Amino acid sequence: MLTQVAGAVLSGTQNAAGGGMSMIIMVVVMIAIFYFLLIRPENKKKKAAAKMRSELTVGDQITTIGGIVGTICAVKEDTIVIETSADRVRIEFTKWAVSTKGTQSVEDGVGEEKKDNKK
Repeated sequence: MLTQVAGAVLSGTQNAAGGGMSMIIMVVVMIAIFYFLLIRPENKKKKAAAKMRSELTVGDQITTIGGIVGTICAVKEDTIVIETSADRVRIEFTKWAVSTKGTQSVEDGVGEEKKDNKK
């Protein structure tokens, strides 16, 4: 009888230890999922945006975070000066305010048109 009680106690502690180990494994798996689905892509986007902002040059067409589209006139260490439209309004922004770089297409037809290569 004593051996049966001792066996039950030992098997109960082994089950509890195995359950704790599976809980730790599940937590590690959840952290890995969050890292690969949320944290890593966000870090890649931040690095790409920082690289794009550091490579801004005069003549580039940009869009700022506020949606202002313009061409870069001057590039300083932390700021840029852009011309926004045909009336040549110049505005100074910090570099972190630039959201995209490249040719802009505007809904009302002011921007460049995209050419189709399909025939």
